[in-house]
Amino acid sequence: MLEDNKLVELHNQKSKSDLAVGDIYLGRVTKLLPGLNAAFVDIGYKKKDAFLHYTDLGAKLRSLIKFTNGAITGGQPKAVLKDFKIEADISKNGKINEVLVKGQKILVQVLKEPISTKGPRLCCEVTIAGRYLVLAPFSNVIAVSKKIVDEDERVRLKRLMESIRPKNFGFIVRTAAVGRKVADLHSDVNDLLKKWAEIHKQLHKAKHPIKCLSELNKTKSIIRDFWNDSFTRVMVDNSQVHSEVISEIQKIAPNRKDIIKLYSGNRPIFDKFGITRQIKASFGKTATMASGAYIVIEHTEAMHVVDVNSGHKMISNDQEQNALKVNLEAAEEIARQLRLRDLGGIILIDFIDMRKGENRQKLYQSMKSAMSTDTAKHTILPLSKFGLMQITRERVRPALDITTSEVCPTCKGTGRVNASLLLIDEIKRDLDFIMKSQRPNKLSLRVHPFVHAYLRKGLFSIQVEWWREYKKWTRIEADNNYPILSYKFFNENNDEIRLT
Repeated sequence: MLEDNKLVELHNQKSKSDLAVGDIYLGRVTKLLPGLNAAFVDIGYKKKDAFLHYTDLGAKLRSLIKFTNGAITGGQPKAVLKDFKIEADISKNGKINEVLVKGQKILVQVLKEPISTKGPRLCCEVTIAGRYLVLAPFSNVIAVSKKIVDEDERVRLKRLMESIRPKNFGFIVRTAAVGRKVADLHSDVNDLLKKWAEIHKQLHKAKHPIKCLSELNKTKSIIRDFWNDSFTRVMVDNSQVHSEVISEIQKIAPNRKDIIKLYSGNRPIFDKFGITRQIKASFGKTATMASGAYIVIEHTEAMHVVDVNSGHKMISNDQEQNALKVNLEAAEEIARQLRLRDLGGIILIDFIDMRKGENRQKLYQSMKSAMSTDTAKHTILPLSKFGLMQITRERVRPALDITTSEVCPTCKGTGRVNASLLLIDEIKRDLDFIMKSQRPNKLSLRVHPFVHAYLRKGLFSIQVEWWREYKKWTRIEADNNYPILSYKFFNENNDEIRLT
């Protein structure tokens, strides 16, 4: 996601991962930990059991267990809760072994993905998110997002939801619901109830572990959670994903589908829009700002530490104003980095010392303003006496870590150089083998931009020589992500041709 052409968020989807935040499972309690007031639950995650703390059980645990058992055995034949009797809430300060037993089947939702050595974290406060609403079963409460500050709009939305809310289903009204009509909200309610009915259907005679409801894929979930009227363009370089995006946009903003564009350029889409360069510049240990000042980000097991430095270019006679200027610029960059890398936990920032109280307050307000667009829950404390700012930020998935250093592609880290001059000969040898053994209809060669320029240099380039020899054109593509001595061949279906 770009704001003013600056990269502010980068999401990736692991194609092999079958577990995501928001997934709902029927699990089994494998172990109770009275000392931690928690339990381990088997949800089918191969590496280790998931963790469920008492504070994440939710007040409606007894109702959830009753519904789950009834759905499994057939005692709860319908998904609707109109005639369902809500059980008493559990105590906020109770013990895990008072409400759960080993071997018990339980409906849980993934709260956090596995991080480092920790397994997934679960909760029993099952919710299902839609475009405008979040459904919360076994409740009759209508809550409105705190980010909706207009009191008249809050009252209007709450009144509308009270008129269409099914019995024993609570709802949280999301910020995307601002200005929406009752028909939009009612449609979202029906979609969410269908998902709840799907969970009920999956539970019937189910054996643990089983996934009852999957979170949307990355494409759909990003559109659901981030789309707003401020978007000016959405670029997609895959026809299937492009169709998915248009399908989703037609549901929520059919008059804006014209801004969805299918990218078909020769250069990789991230290179075309300067994103590759920003990724490489943003994910290093040091991030430099326009003024020449820079921040250094260090990661430890307990926290993330950020140090702000003025650099050599910041020379001013007024040290206090100079420090304020650097700190304000750093606050914006730090807010961007936290959001971009999805850093969570405790963040400690060492700003440049300032003596005046009003400047320290100005920096605190600037930091709050810079992080106001961050959707992750966070808390910011004013500067301490030592000039340190403490921030806590919610972390629901592993921090995004992209390496910005590479092993030398020529010597492979050995310090010895050999055979680098034979690169073109190696490419020609592989090309000859492919042309004679596989006879592809279309062939593409992907290389570093320097090699790309060399192969296409001149009127009678090496590329033209290949065409004259094999009577077939070999398309050559430049990719900044390739080391200078790496190359790959692809067939007409864009599948890599492996020679070893």
